Amino acid sequence: MTPRTDIRFVLNGKDVSVPDVSADQTLLDFLRLERRLTGTKEGCAEGDCGACTVLVGRLGRTGLAYAPVNACIRFLASLDGCHVVTVEHLSGHEGRLHPVQQAMVDHHGSQCGFCTPGFVMALYALWMQTPEPTEAQVETALQGNLCRCTGYEPIIRAAVAVSRYGTPASDYLNTEREAMTARLAALKDGRRVVSGPKDNLSILPSSVDDLAECLQTYPEATIVAGATDVGLWVTKFLRKIGPAIFTGHLEDLKTVEKQGRHLLIGAGASYTDCQDLLSQHLPHLTSYWDRIAGWQVRNMGTVGGNIANGSPIGDTPPVLIAIGAEITLRRGSDARTLPLEAFFIDYGKQDRRPDEFVESIRVPLPQPKALNAAYKISKRRDEDISSVAAGIHMSVEDGIIRDARIAMGGMAATPKRASAAEAALNGQPWSRESFEAAATALSQDFSPLTDWRASSDYRMLTAQNLLRRFFLEHDAQTDTPVQLACA
Repeated sequence: MTPRTDIRFVLNGKDVSVPDVSADQTLLDFLRLERRLTGTKEGCAEGDCGACTVLVGRLGRTGLAYAPVNACIRFLASLDGCHVVTVEHLSGHEGRLHPVQQAMVDHHGSQCGFCTPGFVMALYALWMQTPEPTEAQVETALQGNLCRCTGYEPIIRAAVAVSRYGTPASDYLNTEREAMTARLAALKDGRRVVSGPKDNLSILPSSVDDLAECLQTYPEATIVAGATDVGLWVTKFLRKIGPAIFTGHLEDLKTVEKQGRHLLIGAGASYTDCQDLLSQHLPHLTSYWDRIAGWQVRNMGTVGGNIANGSPIGDTPPVLIAIGAEITLRRGSDARTLPLEAFFIDYGKQDRRPDEFVESIRVPLPQPKALNAAYKISKRRDEDISSVAAGIHMSVEDGIIRDARIAMGGMAATPKRASAAEAALNGQPWSRESFEAAATALSQDFSPLTDWRASSDYRMLTAQNLLRRFFLEHDAQTDTPVQLACA
């Protein structure tokens, strides 16, 4: 079948067909420069401030779902088959302000106004999902939006009050849902898309099998899943990413399900996609997961991408390594599985061939009495990169520590297990002295660097204190332990 060469989506209420879409063309630039939809602002160009927030709707296994995303790091090619909603498309009955906008006005939620469209779009998404949110739910939804004027209190009051101005049932995203579903379904033609100039191609495979074929044809290609990291390569480092193979539309890579005593997570599943299942079966990850970036980034970023990128400060590898996760990599029709910790070889180097991709992550479910914790230390509590991240797993049998697994990020060139600290714990009694010995042994495992996020001494002391914290949280509870996650 001949590949299609244009990117097709619905922008607000209009069908759009864009030919020759370069791999590095962002949605933000398209909206502002080509469509003059300037309500979507550029504040940071790195997915941090939320001024560029728009809603993107995509047909999935459960139907049409909308999520707020950062237009500044979302590539235009990834929107094939989607519905993009910008702040200009919000409208109330007979031309009045949208309920979210009116609530912001009445509660004085805007001052300089630059960040306001992004806040409105994030609150719009929250209102559609949770019409009467608690303040805590509002704060979580606004993790990815920064305001330098209001101090947030007026915005939170507006968010809590939105349903006094209208109901989601009467919003056009609901009243036109059936029609929009049909429009987006009509855009799905099952063809591979190859668009853009030869030196900057955008490639959208038609299936996972086609993805494997594309990588064998373009082994030098950049794989783009959520673009929460690759987007910064373009906007901050001005790197060339073409040819780029986009995978965010491949539903078969988004599997999230329980299989016996394991969870199977497709490499294309976003943090948001995984959240409910992880909270149900791995409750120690619940609050940790909420601290991975902000809502917009959690809607875009994928667990598979976080792993494949190989960053030593990635949030997911330490906690997944600690509970014994494995990954499956695919090359053509062949697949191989390896322990997650074995994937990371050295800084910037992973055990992945150029024409190979991460297909899935297999996460074992801990035994009922296992002790688990996930910790993240960062300069800013919300929406920040880890200075130190840690996953800790062990069991206690007759007062003796067994199967201790400790993995840390931000402490070495790769996410890494603390083998000396584990050895200091395994076979030892559950006691403060055993954990003090393990804390001391961490200096054999790691020689952390100093950078602007933290000094070497701070990282080491923090890692040692996390072991002490784990002991204190679980002491006197080893017979009937609770699952704890710390922020």
